[in-house]
Amino acid sequence: MNKAETTTSSQVLGNVTVSKENKTSLLSDLKALIKVGIVNSNLMTTVAGFLLALHFTNSSFTANWDILILTITGTALVIAGGCILNNWYDVDIDPKMTRTKKRPTVTGNLSLKTVLGLGVGSTVIGLILLLFTTMEAAFIALFGWVAYVILYTMWSKRRYTLNTVVGSFSGAVPPLIGWTAIEPSLHIVPIVLFLIMFIWQTPHFLALAMKKVDDYKAANIPMLPVVYGFEFTKRQIVIYIACLLPLPFFLLELGTIFVTIASLLNVGWLILAIRGFFVNDDLKWANMIFIYSLNYLTILFVMMAIITIDFPIN
Repeated sequence: MNKAETTTSSQVLGNVTVSKENKTSLLSDLKALIKVGIVNSNLMTTVAGFLLALHFTNSSFTANWDILILTITGTALVIAGGCILNNWYDVDIDPKMTRTKKRPTVTGNLSLKTVLGLGVGSTVIGLILLLFTTMEAAFIALFGWVAYVILYTMWSKRRYTLNTVVGSFSGAVPPLIGWTAIEPSLHIVPIVLFLIMFIWQTPHFLALAMKKVDDYKAANIPMLPVVYGFEFTKRQIVIYIACLLPLPFFLLELGTIFVTIASLLNVGWLILAIRGFFVNDDLKWANMIFIYSLNYLTILFVMMAIITIDFPIN
């Protein structure tokens, strides 16, 4: 039996493949399946939303630590469930891309039936845990899951260049989950956090699409750089980053230090984006945009957490 036959058999039987070439640890397979990096970055924004809700409602952290645990665990499981189902659905195109061809759904280390069960089970358990916080938090998490699994993965990803925008809805809801777990009624702060995350994702993922343009071409996924080229993609990146410029000024309640640093981050990113029109190495520039976006997100949301500790509202 050749490698292809071994993989196929393992998927049909629901067993872990015994092929030495495909064999990896169960832990590494699960980490690849749930996309740990995506889960962690989304949890960072969830916790920021939670802490800001405590801050603005003058609520005690020690009195709500159990709600925080439920929020983190429930959100992580819902996001992981969505990522797992993304892998399950994309099993036909993942072998065509270098960065995805070793996923356990492709190698056959985990059967598609097992992966489907894990995705659905993780999502359901996560939503149930969030129901123990507030109904609103669970509903927003469900909306994010639907946006990612159905609207992005199953509908727009293989059809439209706007798939990145569609997928951005799911990545923008974690701060809302964290906020509504404490305060069901919305406030300007979580709304602006949603907008920051929604806008941030497009330049972040367009830069990634430029870096992985050959992969997306091979898989016939209509990412913007594949369909319209790098120059058009650069213009879109500049436009989206420019849209971030006014948002910190809606967060004046977080203090002038925060607004100043957030504005400087936006201006720095915009300058770097504009430089893209004058560089010779597009892929090197795209990598710089991508790395800056990661640092941008980390600095911004860590600052928010620090503010809730050091600058209590009187």
